[in-house]
Amino acid sequence: MTSGNVRRLVVLRHAKSAWPDVADHERPLAPRGRRDAPAAGRWLREADCLPELVVCSPALRTRQTWDLVSVEFGVITPVMHDARIYRASAGELLGVVREAPVHVRTLLLIGHNPGVQELVMMLAGEADGYALEQTRTKFPTSAIAVLHVPGSWSSLAPGAARLTEMVVPRGTKT
Repeated sequence: MTSGNVRRLVVLRHAKSAWPDVADHERPLAPRGRRDAPAAGRWLREADCLPELVVCSPALRTRQTWDLVSVEFGVITPVMHDARIYRASAGELLGVVREAPVHVRTLLLIGHNPGVQELVMMLAGEADGYALEQTRTKFPTSAIAVLHVPGSWSSLAPGAARLTEMVVPRGTKT
């Protein structure tokens, strides 16, 4: 949980997608992605990082990721599908985050690389050394970054957040 004026931004890269002969926007999750997305949801629940609002790219793979993540929460969470997240730069993603309602304490953003990785790096003024190094090295599918954000969403600026976690939950084959 967050306290005081600190908010929490949770950034999730969609789970592993397949590469069928369809438009990029319509690519579905691969079998590994269908295993990893619930693991990401379990990690978020166990880490007490349940969001009050989700802002998700409308691409099929991100929508499927959210569907599988959310099942693990045990509660219904409002979700907004925002076309600006698809193929967004870090700056464009920051603009989306700045529009989060003031009452939201934990926001989950589900998107795509390279934008989500660049957003985390842009915002992380302070960081756990391991989390920052992992994020800098690679932000693979199903990666989750947790940033503590002081003040309001609307005033969030580059370098103003503290990166506290970077994990890559993986599901197991059944």
